[in-house]
Amino acid sequence: MSCEHLRIAVLMGGTSAEREVSLNTGEQVSRALETCGHDVDRIDTADLSFIERLRTGGFDAVFICLHGRFGEDGTVQGLLEILGLPYVGSGVLASALAMDKVASKHIFTACGLKTPASVTLRAGDAPDTQAMLSELGTKLVVKPVSEGSSVGMSIVHDPSELARAIELAFEHDSTVLVERFVTGTEVTVGVLGNDELVALPTLEIVPEHEFYDYESKYVPGMSRHIIPAGISDEARMECQRVAIEAHRALGCRGMSRSDMIVTSEDDVQLLEVNTIPGMTSTSLLPDSARAAGMEFTELCDKLVRLALDR
Repeated sequence: MSCEHLRIAVLMGGTSAEREVSLNTGEQVSRALETCGHDVDRIDTADLSFIERLRTGGFDAVFICLHGRFGEDGTVQGLLEILGLPYVGSGVLASALAMDKVASKHIFTACGLKTPASVTLRAGDAPDTQAMLSELGTKLVVKPVSEGSSVGMSIVHDPSELARAIELAFEHDSTVLVERFVTGTEVTVGVLGNDELVALPTLEIVPEHEFYDYESKYVPGMSRHIIPAGISDEARMECQRVAIEAHRALGCRGMSRSDMIVTSEDDVQLLEVNTIPGMTSTSLLPDSARAAGMEFTELCDKLVRLALDR
């Protein structure tokens, strides 16, 4: 770990549906950076005066701990580019692409990465539910295109549930993704680096609920993490390959975390890429890094170094 002390702004809070998670992430990251000897300024972006604080604060780097809109979608990244401040994580384009589940799916498919079949709905559309059921099957996943942490997401078990699931997703976004449900082991793989990329160990997610929802993500004890994932060695290697390829395909930098499903036939289906993964005590990327021998404080410091190396 470097002994160089830096002045770092930690952006947290904000106005998205994930504000409380962001405040928790920001506090834990701030403490870790202070443990490393850095001078940390905690900044809540819900108050627009944060822009002036960034402009005049003399910061060496910015650690973005914002999730969802106005944090993970490229908007804050664009502001920091204008201000000329180095920041942790991916740039404007990669952030925006990863946040948009439809755009990222198009890129994954173009790059030969398997992803579940889906239909995109936009506000004002009159969805042909029968056509969707015929194309995708009767068990479906419905989610807003540009929300994180499973906000507004539903699993449809029966056709009678589809209309309400679509309605719920539209409460959070003007575009909705209806996706085939793929049965298998839920695995996530973190990637660290700018040009030289390292895939962290595979992590299997076993939620207490049917899927890895908001409560499973952020309430201690509501999910178990198994490292390495309980899949074949070949499937583990494929998951790590897919994570690196997805990171490259979107143009990510610093870190990413790819979520995927591994079927009983070892088929790996890529669900999405997170450019600002959670960094709380129950989060996935820190657990994977720890399994690779990197404690949380070291991980936070390394991410700042990667931001400065860009």
